[in-house]
Amino acid sequence: MERISIGPPDGMRIAVKDCIDVAGFSTRLGSRALADTPAAERHAAVVQSLLDSGCRIVGKARMHEFAYGVTGVDSGGRGPLNPLFPDRIPGGSSSGSAAAVAAGEADLALGTDTGGSVRVPAACCGLFGIKPTFGRISRLGVTPAISSLDCVGLFASSMPAIRSAMAALDHTFENQVCDVRKVARLQVRAEPAVQRAVDEALESTALEVTPASLPSFENAFEAGLKIIAAEAWQAFGRYADDPRIGPDVAARLRAASQVGADELVEAERTRERFTAEVAALLQSVDVIVLPTLPDFPPKRSEIGDARQLVGITALTRPFNVSGHPALSVPLLTPDGLPVGLQLVGGKGDDARLCALAARLEQLVPCIIRPESE
Repeated sequence: MERISIGPPDGMRIAVKDCIDVAGFSTRLGSRALADTPAAERHAAVVQSLLDSGCRIVGKARMHEFAYGVTGVDSGGRGPLNPLFPDRIPGGSSSGSAAAVAAGEADLALGTDTGGSVRVPAACCGLFGIKPTFGRISRLGVTPAISSLDCVGLFASSMPAIRSAMAALDHTFENQVCDVRKVARLQVRAEPAVQRAVDEALESTALEVTPASLPSFENAFEAGLKIIAAEAWQAFGRYADDPRIGPDVAARLRAASQVGADELVEAERTRERFTAEVAALLQSVDVIVLPTLPDFPPKRSEIGDARQLVGITALTRPFNVSGHPALSVPLLTPDGLPVGLQLVGGKGDDARLCALAARLEQLVPCIIRPESE
């Protein structure tokens, strides 16, 4: 993390992902190709809102180059350490933001989530991480400027910090008492030990849990890959042959250039269909529950070709396609491994998700909590 200090010395400490503008500092998106980028002239809207609420910016956090990677570790093995689980990847692309909070260098961090890039690092690093409803939080001053998937999101080690920051970023956000009674346990493909951790956490609550499915779930994942590829090529394709960018990102960009118009039309049809399926399910339950990751975070020494690990986002990416808010709650298995419990709510129901997460924080014994507690 590039250390800086802006704001009152006693304010909540905030780390900012390097695709979000901080006035006086270059926004480099984790890329050597942008090393000579001029300093931003003004703060991104989210940064200004947090400063206005009395927070202190303490650093620009590292990230997977161009936010186009899921591991947080480049092809040379470089990337932030996962502070709580050092043999595991920190998760991408908001790796540095998650690592800063997990290491105690920040109380809260800003990240961005286009296919899971807040929720995945949160699950890997043992943190709470929220992707708000698409469009709820301003992206003014965030790169890329245009996206149909991306949301500014938040990391913290406890829910009070998340709720406080959400209120600062959106003045319509109000804390509420948890009124969630019935949840849908989405049936998805995931490792049995991960599924078991999620189900055991739910068993320690008084929630009514009903199994459910979304017929277009896996198609929505594929649609998300097509859409993000097309938008990444539009934003960063000019760097595909730049020798300064990492080979993993270069290869993904070149592949992105091959997404055809017909594929995008079909992806948008899937988006519409899947969004309707999620909305219909949420008519009969308060919240949808599923794992954040389909497996435990990969070991850092075993990631090989990072492009082959895009399946890490199999359970997060569909909700970028639909635009629904989603929040990852950190669980610890008896074997000492991190698991994310993902909550998904109706559009605009961010406060309700936060209320449920705060309730789970109080009730569930295997929640990962800061050592200071």
